[in-house]
Amino acid sequence: MNILLLGSGGREHAFAWKIVQSGDCTQLYVAPGNAGTETIATNVPISITDFEAIRDFITSKNIGLVVVGPEEPLVKGIVDYLQNQPETVAIPVVGPSKLGATLEGSKDFSKRFMQRNNIPTAAYETFTADQLDAALAYLETQNLPIVLKADGLAAGKGVLICLTLEEAKTSLKEMLLDQKFGEASSKVVIEEFLTGIELSVFVATDGKSYKILPEAKDYKRIGEGDTGLNTGGMGAVSPVIFADEAFMARVEEKVVKPTVEGLAKENIPYKGFLFIGLMNKDGEPKVIEYNVRMGDPETEAVLPRIESDFLALLQGIGTGILDSYELKISADYATTVVMVSGGYPGSYDKGKVISLPDTVEGAEIFHAGTGRNAHGELTNQGGRVIAVTGKGKTLQEALSNAFTTVRGIGWDQAYYRKDIGMDILNLM
Repeated sequence: MNILLLGSGGREHAFAWKIVQSGDCTQLYVAPGNAGTETIATNVPISITDFEAIRDFITSKNIGLVVVGPEEPLVKGIVDYLQNQPETVAIPVVGPSKLGATLEGSKDFSKRFMQRNNIPTAAYETFTADQLDAALAYLETQNLPIVLKADGLAAGKGVLICLTLEEAKTSLKEMLLDQKFGEASSKVVIEEFLTGIELSVFVATDGKSYKILPEAKDYKRIGEGDTGLNTGGMGAVSPVIFADEAFMARVEEKVVKPTVEGLAKENIPYKGFLFIGLMNKDGEPKVIEYNVRMGDPETEAVLPRIESDFLALLQGIGTGILDSYELKISADYATTVVMVSGGYPGSYDKGKVISLPDTVEGAEIFHAGTGRNAHGELTNQGGRVIAVTGKGKTLQEALSNAFTTVRGIGWDQAYYRKDIGMDILNLM
């Protein structure tokens, strides 16, 4: 079949890399794609939010399956749009409905969903600007540190962990009154700070049945030792030793099952991926947040561990027959190291020429913010530029393969964290 994949990041390059391995893939198109996807698929210069152009492309190229990578088109209703167009109503789409995507599009909506369905999560209250006095009074009753979350999408930057009451009050005013995160912080969720070990659990669901994909741990901060500003993610490791069989059984029983059953019970159409950010607190899971797509860079560590046909998994999600899919997962390790432009997550220079090694062993190179200049040379066009995933029978081997490959890639002002996975290695 012909497939259309929406997105341009490392997650989408990993999706494309896995999809084209399937014998059922005739032609893969990626809109808009990047310099990595163009080597294995056909890039299409269409914006992920230009719904009409997407619809027209689907009909012109006889697309049999649409896969939505990022959250923005999902939150804006791409699935509902395509299912309400006579030309595309019958085309399976991997991604939740607009209502389902509100699990990521609104922190308040997702917290209320968890409360209704008895899913363990941090205590919270939500406030708007006209409730500022009540919000400030609420802060005075809470333990520190305290978490402030912009209700809407804020490109991964809308979460603040405040260590003092003064910092919390100042930050809350900046979010509600000064619109620090734009429209996203017109509502703010004030949430209990959870302690424990954080991890990400990924679920594929067709709205009725589900498959739990490999779990991962990501590294959000720019600096080594988890210091500095939050980023979109500086690396990931899968599997993780603190997600043992007993813990994952509790995750399935207390989080995954009630989530999927809650979506069905509340008539929220959901055929796609569910990314569950969890805290492992003494062996018990608590949900930090939902995302309505696969994570990035976690996808680059999760997909290499899936041994079964990935396109068949996508078809199972889109057509509602996921129950018959047999998911096979490798016991090997996959570790992802993200290379970013110097200055990220602040300002950075674009257009630096990137050199890739001629041969790579034990690793995969996934492109994110890459493009080509007028001479056809590979360049950095974003903050997070390349994700290198090392594979190995042990964590040490996977990390060694990842870092060896990273050291063979270069461009002026490139930066990466050298301690990805080292915390887990020290626990083993």
